[in-house]
Amino acid sequence: MQKKIKVLWLTNICMPDVAEEFNKEKSFAGGWLSGLFSGIHKNEDISLCICFPLYGEEKTKKVIKANVSYYGVGVSSIPYQYSDKTEKAFKKIIKNEKPDLVHIFGTEFAHTLAMVNAFKNSEKTVISIQGLCSIYANHYLEGIPKKAINARSFKEIVKRRGLISERKDYKKRGKLEIEALKKVNHVIGRTSWDKACASQINPNAKYHFCNESLRESFYNKAWNTSKCEKYSLFVSQGNYPIKGLHYMIEALSIIKKRFKEVKLYIAGGNIIEKNNRFIQMIKTPSYPRYIKSLIEKYDLYGNVVFTGNLNEEEMRDKFLNSHVFVSPSTIENSPNSVGEAMLLGVPCVSSDVGGVLDLLKHKSEGFVYQSTAAYMLAHYVLTLFEDNKLCIEFSKKSKEHAALTHNKEINSKTLTDIYVDIAKEN
Repeated sequence: MQKKIKVLWLTNICMPDVAEEFNKEKSFAGGWLSGLFSGIHKNEDISLCICFPLYGEEKTKKVIKANVSYYGVGVSSIPYQYSDKTEKAFKKIIKNEKPDLVHIFGTEFAHTLAMVNAFKNSEKTVISIQGLCSIYANHYLEGIPKKAINARSFKEIVKRRGLISERKDYKKRGKLEIEALKKVNHVIGRTSWDKACASQINPNAKYHFCNESLRESFYNKAWNTSKCEKYSLFVSQGNYPIKGLHYMIEALSIIKKRFKEVKLYIAGGNIIEKNNRFIQMIKTPSYPRYIKSLIEKYDLYGNVVFTGNLNEEEMRDKFLNSHVFVSPSTIENSPNSVGEAMLLGVPCVSSDVGGVLDLLKHKSEGFVYQSTAAYMLAHYVLTLFEDNKLCIEFSKKSKEHAALTHNKEINSKTLTDIYVDIAKEN
């Protein structure tokens, strides 16, 4: 009988299935991990144990559920701060669990390098690329004028924070990321972009292709042109610069000239609350202040709505209620938001960044535009607003494509095959 392969996962969030046991709220972003876990956990040839960070805490906590050991490990709340204590905690877990291989999800935090150093087995360590801070840093301030970059609040000045320091933080995280990737023999990716970046950072690492599965509730609903809110747009994030909200606001000003009733819904807290000028100077961070100035400049207060934080079902329903989904980011790998919109069949317009073109075929399944060209974003949105037949065509084709890209059974099997491939190497 074939020996089970024991795999130790390191994720960036507390797994939603055990959030309550660790006194944590379920992460809105964790649904896709649960879907992946479900597929792997069913495989009798794979045994899992899972580590994740407990930010700002000191001790390690262990919970066993459904024959899986979960370890919450205390890590620094500063993403680029390497901790020897975290490395030692990982070493204890590795000694206790004796995994055949370690699978690390993401490179964005210092605990990735800590796990690589703790395991000290490059041949049996694989890192899944999510985003890449070392690359994202180069795009962080794209499209933001110098005046807005330097316009810090009093609070930011006192704490020595601001957009420039945020970019520096990405660069610091990127240095740890590069070190981690150079120390492993295997990476998992899913786009031409992450393959190019990974091969340039570590040309000796073996690249394994595996698509991502998405959150469960996005597989069983479909967008309907007759049920959506006409002339409405949805953006899934907008609270920091690389999500490109500043380009979206510029495009919105153009769209409004033709459709005065247009509504832009942005998931997340309201970053442009109407504070008086004094409070704004004292507290409002640089990027929200810039977004607020654009909304005032183009008279868009009546057209922009922040939804507040949305759980999985609320997010799905917001997609379904929208006429068009937009991803205006200045950099991405393969944005899950685009995948979720496509899986639901919501007509999409996305910036041509990272690996987007591996997900969405231009003029066949949606529209893809040059990321700095807000006028082209506006043009494609207007085209969809005015052509219901095209919306329906894009909806059908994008849904079909996404159903293949995000097929849970195929992706689980592909990942299992990767584990078998790595485990059998000498």
